[in-house]
Amino acid sequence: MLQSFIPLLLMTFFICLFIVLMQFLWKYIDDLVGKGLEFSVIVELFFYAALTLVPMALPLAVLLASLMTFGNLGERFELTAMKASGVSLLKSMRPIIALMIVIAIGAFFFQNNVLPVAQTKMWTLLYSMRQKSPELEIPEGVFYDQIPGYNLFVQKKDAETGLLHNVMIYDVSAGFDNSRIILADTGKMSMTADKKHLFLSLKQGEQFENLKEQGTTRGNVPYRRESFTEKEIMIAFDANFNRMDEDGMRNQYVGKNISELQATIDSVKYRVDSIGLLYGQALKETPFLGLPYYRRVYEKGAIVNKPQKPVTLTTPINLDSLVIGKSAGTHKGCLTQALNEAKRSRQDYEFKSYTMGDDRKTIRRHGIELMKKFTLSFACIIFFFIGAPLGAIIRKGGLGMPLVISVFLFIFYYIIDNTGYKMARNGSLEVWQGMWLSSAVLLPLGVFFTYKAVNDSAVFNIDAYTIFFRKLLGRNEVRNVQMKEVIIDEVENTQALMLLNSLKEHATQFLNQYKSRQNYLSYWLNGFDRTKLHSLSKEVETVVEYLSNSRDKMVINRLMDLPIMRSLWLYKPSSYKWIGITCVILFPIGLPIYLLGISSQKHLLNEIKSILKTCDDLEKSINNNNP
Repeated sequence: MLQSFIPLLLMTFFICLFIVLMQFLWKYIDDLVGKGLEFSVIVELFFYAALTLVPMALPLAVLLASLMTFGNLGERFELTAMKASGVSLLKSMRPIIALMIVIAIGAFFFQNNVLPVAQTKMWTLLYSMRQKSPELEIPEGVFYDQIPGYNLFVQKKDAETGLLHNVMIYDVSAGFDNSRIILADTGKMSMTADKKHLFLSLKQGEQFENLKEQGTTRGNVPYRRESFTEKEIMIAFDANFNRMDEDGMRNQYVGKNISELQATIDSVKYRVDSIGLLYGQALKETPFLGLPYYRRVYEKGAIVNKPQKPVTLTTPINLDSLVIGKSAGTHKGCLTQALNEAKRSRQDYEFKSYTMGDDRKTIRRHGIELMKKFTLSFACIIFFFIGAPLGAIIRKGGLGMPLVISVFLFIFYYIIDNTGYKMARNGSLEVWQGMWLSSAVLLPLGVFFTYKAVNDSAVFNIDAYTIFFRKLLGRNEVRNVQMKEVIIDEVENTQALMLLNSLKEHATQFLNQYKSRQNYLSYWLNGFDRTKLHSLSKEVETVVEYLSNSRDKMVINRLMDLPIMRSLWLYKPSSYKWIGITCVILFPIGLPIYLLGISSQKHLLNEIKSILKTCDDLEKSINNNNP
């Protein structure tokens, strides 16, 4: 089993890792192209990116490898041979289960020890690449704006001599008001030895410059025009690749292990609790209507502060009485002052909430990263217990069907996992609820597939699902009666007619009891008698079982006209009267169920009428064959 599983696991893992690495490339290709980066730097970035993408590739590889392994075994009937030899599916899975436990433990240590370092180096390297200036490649006929503070236009370039023809330079490095425009017939550009400056040698041109910094107090802006035969310009342009310091990224949540994450969460929680207590105490001690919260009391030879005694109002205060007799201006001034005070208080509390909101966000992000250390290991085990039983059920090897099923299941897992992550990040769910949401959804699926595979149940039997949904929706099941090649108990016509007469009698009694449609009150309080329905259904099955031994093909065909009696709860919604009375009182809730119920009752009565007609036809067929 291990010899079959391990090569497939390695193959699928590297395939999945390559696919997600290509996704990473397309996502950040704009930060890499046109920067003149060395090949070794790009290889280093992709190495660290590959390590950070292992948590996404490993579960998919486990799912696909387990599907292919057990699909191949099922397709070659090796699973059947093992079961025939007394080796159950779970026993054949034991070596791979042990391997998956080892992989899960290794994934945990990878998440805790390797991934923080890889993420720190990858994000530091990626941000360093974003800060690097693009490689200098000035196009023809368009403005080039990749040099900070400058726009360059070149009409034509000579590839052999490196000359630039019809050069136009807009220099706004000193501000737009102090802009400078340079025109030249030809020019040549080169980089200094330290790759920190551009050197331009221009010939035959003019320079136009605003000198607003030297402007007069009357608002006139001096202007200067210069013609030159040869001019040299030095422009600051750092073309080197400078790595950022990793300490800044290492202090973020992506660069911490479990102990560091937990320490940060505890410290930030302590700060939030402390600040919350201070805010609460300050709010509690805020003077109300000019009355301070504390009063000074002389006690035991010292002055101490004690809270004011609560004031109970016997009658509410009429606030309008405060401005009665005052002028309209005074009235408006009071309202304005109160409104401004309320706005100041609101802004103060909003600022405090923003401060604490940032801390809570920090707690959530560190908590999410902490939960990720465990979810990868658990996801690998769950995907194995989904893929292995599913492969044993579908019995299709290769890359065709297993690949389709794996992609579908992984997309389903990824959507749920991403949804839980975002809800945990936004605070809509607790961190542990959001991060374990995908595992909680997929775990029952793994248990279901494992149970079905161990018991050789037909999971993909369409007929079984059709019958289930027909029962759920209350649809009729089709009776199928076949002629028997060997009959042990011959049908006696007297006994058959007696059974048919008894069935007709009981069916007629039921129809006479429920001639008219039940009203709303009668439906909820009485309904149909389920005991009689069960008895009638049992009697129908007795007739079918006895007459199925008949040698008359006409009788066998008539038996298929007998309906399969159902016992729907809609015939009698509740056996408890208090539930019926409650639904009668709650009319809007009970009315839709009542309408569905009387429709089902009408259908049942039609079935019982068809039983009477079929019994008559069976009696005629039996009498015609009676010698």
